[in-house]
Amino acid sequence: MTTADGGEADPGIQFLARRLAKEVGIPEAEARGLIKLIGADWSSLLREARFPKKQRRPF
Repeated sequence: MTTADGGEADPGIQFLARRLAKEVGIPEAEARGLIKLIGADWSSLLREARFPKKQRRPF
């Protein structure tokens, strides 16, 4: 279930999304999307959230 602003209503998922967003430096909306795709496995979430950052090349 989502809130009116598109956030997750489950407090556990809200906490996990905030923690992941802060830890990796991604938006909370992106963190919630990863949680929906992967589930709540912290190691998998960190790996997937960090993956795109590793692919970026400095200009």
